[in-house]
Amino acid sequence: MYKPKGVIPPHITPFTEKGELDEAGLRGDVDFWIEAGVSGLATCGSNGEAVYMSSEERCRVIDIVLDQANGRVPVIAGTGAPSTREAIAQTREAKNLGVDAVLVVTPYFLPPNQAEILSYYQDISQAVDLSIILYNVPKFTAINMEPWVVARLAEFDNVVGIKDSSGDMRQMQSLINVAGGKISILSGAGNLVFPCLASGGDGGIVAVANVAPKKSVEIYQHFINSDLVGAREAQAEIVVLNDFVTKQYGVPAVKAALNLLGQHGGYPRRPLLPVSERVKEELKSILLSLKLI
Repeated sequence: MYKPKGVIPPHITPFTEKGELDEAGLRGDVDFWIEAGVSGLATCGSNGEAVYMSSEERCRVIDIVLDQANGRVPVIAGTGAPSTREAIAQTREAKNLGVDAVLVVTPYFLPPNQAEILSYYQDISQAVDLSIILYNVPKFTAINMEPWVVARLAEFDNVVGIKDSSGDMRQMQSLINVAGGKISILSGAGNLVFPCLASGGDGGIVAVANVAPKKSVEIYQHFINSDLVGAREAQAEIVVLNDFVTKQYGVPAVKAALNLLGQHGGYPRRPLLPVSERVKEELKSILLSLKLI
């Protein structure tokens, strides 16, 4: 089973102004991230705006990323849905396309209790023989997956990791304590990659790696080379950028930043709207300060 580690961008999906998929732009972005040294690509997740895509569109995006990556890095497909049945269907689709793993978000809209979360993942694990990365993102789902549930799920053969986007270092430490060594513990918050590694975790699946992939990767590279000072400094460099593009403005800011870098951010898909010119100027100043442009 594939076991994730390092820094992996949960990457955006570039759309045209009319909301159509920019296939050539996506291929260019894939090369940009891979050439920066990322450890994998997480496709059709939250930052990929998968909730705004049809099943056919999601499959097309995954297929393009697999084709362009061409085995250079593992490809992880975002699946998961409010219902177990739909989550299993999406996970099967991803397996049939040939992904290395799936990133399965907890059910949302009607928040489940902890026993229901456990049952949801158990059903998916039993239905599809594929590496599964759990995805805990309370700010989107209105429910936190508690560490005891993760500990139980870590016993399943094809559960290989968790992306924890709670932003709570106490929770991440608890996850490392109860499941570290059994599954990969990955930060979903860009400002916690180094703390995660230093506490015994395995890296991060973080949105800021869309925009600053090399700087994000440096955190992990310094860490595995036992250069803790270098890892801490690399982490500190991206904190302002991370807070601006993920905490304040989200996907539209990530896309605007990529456009400023000369990459293919494109437009967000409605109901999301592009950021204002004022925000673009602020973003440009941050990118200049980091010498990214």
